[in-house]
Amino acid sequence: MRRKKKSENNGFNVWRSYSDMMAGVLLLFVLIMCVTLFQAQKSYNESIQERDDKIALQEEYTQQLLDKQTALDEKEGTIQNQDEQLKSQDEQLKTQQEKLDEQQQQLTALAAKLKEQEATLKNQQSALDTKTAQLKSQQEQIDQIIGVKAEVIEALKNEFSKNNINVDIDAQTGALTLEASVMFDYDQAELTDAGKQALEQILPIYCKVLLQDDYMKYLAEIIIDGYTDTDGDYSYNLQLSQQRSLAVAQYLLDIQGNFLDSTQSANLQNYLTVNGHSMANPVLDADGNVDKDASRRVEIKFRLKDEEMIDELNQIMSSSSDTASADTASSSDNTSAN
Repeated sequence: MRRKKKSENNGFNVWRSYSDMMAGVLLLFVLIMCVTLFQAQKSYNESIQERDDKIALQEEYTQQLLDKQTALDEKEGTIQNQDEQLKSQDEQLKTQQEKLDEQQQQLTALAAKLKEQEATLKNQQSALDTKTAQLKSQQEQIDQIIGVKAEVIEALKNEFSKNNINVDIDAQTGALTLEASVMFDYDQAELTDAGKQALEQILPIYCKVLLQDDYMKYLAEIIIDGYTDTDGDYSYNLQLSQQRSLAVAQYLLDIQGNFLDSTQSANLQNYLTVNGHSMANPVLDADGNVDKDASRRVEIKFRLKDEEMIDELNQIMSSSSDTASADTASSSDNTSAN
């Protein structure tokens, strides 16, 4: 009986030992699991922290990359703008170079034309020098003739002034004007007594001065011109103006023996010319209206032999001036056109 109890106790002990052992193992397993879980949790937390740190670093790095990309984009934009500006400047430079090349060609052509013009100008200068010499000689003749005419006019004025006779002598032409109202009755061609008296004072002085030896060699004509006013018919006024100028000329021939010798009288007849101009060249007042009283007149004037030459020389000088002006204008136009 005792042995049986011992066997039962031994079996119980074995199970108890086994149970304790299993409990120990279980406790160890739990401890191991706890340690494992703790380490796993720690590793997980460290992993999470490391991940967060990496994410933060990645975000920071990404931001840096974005900033760098933005900066690069800005630089790229700047470079692109600069490239466009450079391209534009290149195009402008190319255009300017083309213009410069064109201008250079024009300058080259202009230089060639200038050389041609210079040769032409030299030829023109040579011709101009020849013409200048001719004109100088002609000008001396003109000056001499003009001087003679001025001397004659001055001599006429002095002689009339010396004899206290007030007459109207044109300072440029030497024409002496006689009022028809003094010389003739209205619409008549016969000299009045007052007209004859005036002519007796005026004609001797005028003719004696012109027939002096110093002036007669230059004298071509002594002219008596008759004029009427603008009233009436032209043909009738022409006849009246001719009759009046002829009456003055006839009276001059009638009294010439009183103040001229035989030689001067013969010369007077060779020089005397009578004209009638009807209503031509009327005299105008200050308002531009016809002064009928002043238009009815007789003019006595003279013409020198060389006045035709003066007119011809003036035409030559005028033509030379026009040619020179035309050449200058042509040269200026060519220069401007180029």
